[in-house]
Amino acid sequence: QVRLVDSGGGLVQAGGSLRLSCAASGSFFAINTMAWYRQTPGKQRELVAVISSAGSIYYVDSVKGRFTISRDNAKNTVYLQMNSLKPEDTAVYYCNVNYTWENRNRDSWGQGTQVTVSS
Repeated sequence: QVRLVDSGGGLVQAGGSLRLSCAASGSFFAINTMAWYRQTPGKQRELVAVISSAGSIYYVDSVKGRFTISRDNAKNTVYLQMNSLKPEDTAVYYCNVNYTWENRNRDSWGQGTQVTVSS
């Protein structure tokens, strides 16, 4: 199994920046996609950005040009650099990793980190 520890959330004013980190540890053959989701009360968890093992990247339209996802394969870590933050970015952000172990693809989730953007 893979254990994820995500961090980097906090309180920031609109227009500010934060950098989230998520480190994976445990047993796996390969890490496939690494992603960030976010969720606000009463709403479904939303995919924010995802990066494949080959470096392909997808962003939800609302964060394009402001957020940057990256990964360090040597450290099994994924990052989310968030710039020009808006109040509507306020949410709990969750790291997600899809990995291969015992010939199966599996998913693991971080515990979540709160991001609050004040206006």
